Amino acid sequence: MSGLGAKAGWALAVLGLSALAGCGAPGEGGSTLGNMVLFAGSTVPPPMQKAVNDVYCPTVDIVEGGSTIQAFAGGRVGDAGGLRSQIAISQLARECAGSPDGSTIVKVGVEGRALLGGGGAPGRYDVPVHILVKRGSTVIANRSRRMAVTIPSGDTQATFAVVEDGIVVPPADANSFEIEVGLGAGPTAGRRRG
Repeated sequence: MSGLGAKAGWALAVLGLSALAGCGAPGEGGSTLGNMVLFAGSTVPPPMQKAVNDVYCPTVDIVEGGSTIQAFAGGRVGDAGGLRSQIAISQLARECAGSPDGSTIVKVGVEGRALLGGGGAPGRYDVPVHILVKRGSTVIANRSRRMAVTIPSGDTQATFAVVEDGIVVPPADANSFEIEVGLGAGPTAGRRRG
């Protein structure tokens, strides 16, 4: 090996040992030279980012009056004998995932059941589901889904499920937003814990 090649090899070995001596997780110190090698020319490690899976994810609230829809035959509201159908929420779920930019991606699931009343008949029933994500009075996402649930002949009930995903909560709201759901035209101001 020539003198120049030996010096270059020795310099690389020293550089490698210096880098290894300064190895550690970012933010745990380390040597300036080690940081420069690890962090592409900078001697200061980048700030630690919050793990993307460690995010705020609130429980889902059902808006007041939004848990059930009842249909009555012949305008006999409140009369059990005139109840044609009842659609009710039975389960709620949510999932939140952090994004590198600090925003949160939210997925909301609503499961429910359609039941026949004494005045009802098997068939297709309309299910309007409303999902609202907000921070205080600021609406972040306002989504409505209409679906149909069919109660087959010979049965008295059927289930339905709605999953709404891709709701993006911006970084400024990611630590203090609310999720509300309801059956019908849309949530109102009041809510109960779901």
